[in-house]
Amino acid sequence: MRGIHPPALPLEPRAGLAVLTWEDGLLPREAVKAAGGRGGARRADASYPARMTITDQELAREAAQAGAAVVAAMYGAPLARFQKSALDFATAADIEAENAILDVIRTARPDDAVLAEESGHTGSEEAERVWLVDPLCGTLNYAARSMLVAVNVTLRVGSEITAAASVDPFAGETFWTDGHHAYVRRDGVDEGLTPSPDSRLVDVNLDPPFPNDPDFRAAVLLTETGFIERFRVRVVSTTLAVAWVAAGRRAAYVTDGHLRDSVHFAGGIALCQAAGCVVTGIHGQPLHTGAGGLVVAADQETHAALIQLIGNQFSPGR
Repeated sequence: MRGIHPPALPLEPRAGLAVLTWEDGLLPREAVKAAGGRGGARRADASYPARMTITDQELAREAAQAGAAVVAAMYGAPLARFQKSALDFATAADIEAENAILDVIRTARPDDAVLAEESGHTGSEEAERVWLVDPLCGTLNYAARSMLVAVNVTLRVGSEITAAASVDPFAGETFWTDGHHAYVRRDGVDEGLTPSPDSRLVDVNLDPPFPNDPDFRAAVLLTETGFIERFRVRVVSTTLAVAWVAAGRRAAYVTDGHLRDSVHFAGGIALCQAAGCVVTGIHGQPLHTGAGGLVVAADQETHAALIQLIGNQFSPGR
């Protein structure tokens, strides 16, 4: 199909990693399914735990860490790219990382449904348990040899997020939650996450889509006098920055968009909620309602200031 071709460079198998064989004429997620079936899942490594022998929280961490190992191992190598749109693409690392994650999940929870960035939805559409998989959040950063990326694995049971892990492959940190408490794990040791507004750093997502344009544009927020006087902006273009709000490394995070069941944002939102952040839509409304969007803040004062600044862009009555 137009714009999709087999890799110019062969993808050689790596120890412990599943490698996709891309077939001409298939879109990326179709090629994943054709290569591995059930969304690209491969025969699982025998070292992975058997079904139900680990908790969902342990499984989220293990799956995300498996994907992160692939991302770290392939960093800096020449990578085939597969266009999704004019300005968006997946790389061979996205595909291999997703396969590694799916191997872990499918081995331990074969009856669960999965919604994955590259291979789409597999399993029952009516499933109560759905894993949301973002194998490489920050693909453009990664392809440009920038280490600002995250690997996100989240479990939704019904309407609740009960387990989530967001891994920084290069810092060796795993941010995770059981839906009630939030932690960062380094070298096998967990530390509770504590939000803080002290940095005054606000990360803003400037990547599309922008469903509230022209009434709300995140870029315009940065030109507001009230924003400039109070905050300093950062744009890292990965949802790792959402986890950083929970960890006290950012005062807040702002994005437009409809984010229900977002493979990119679900885990970070759950981390922030469990850590005690203020989490709403861009009008201060309950999450996933109305205009949508996301404002995550370390405290009420920071949140109120951002909501007021955002409100300046909207016409009365909206």
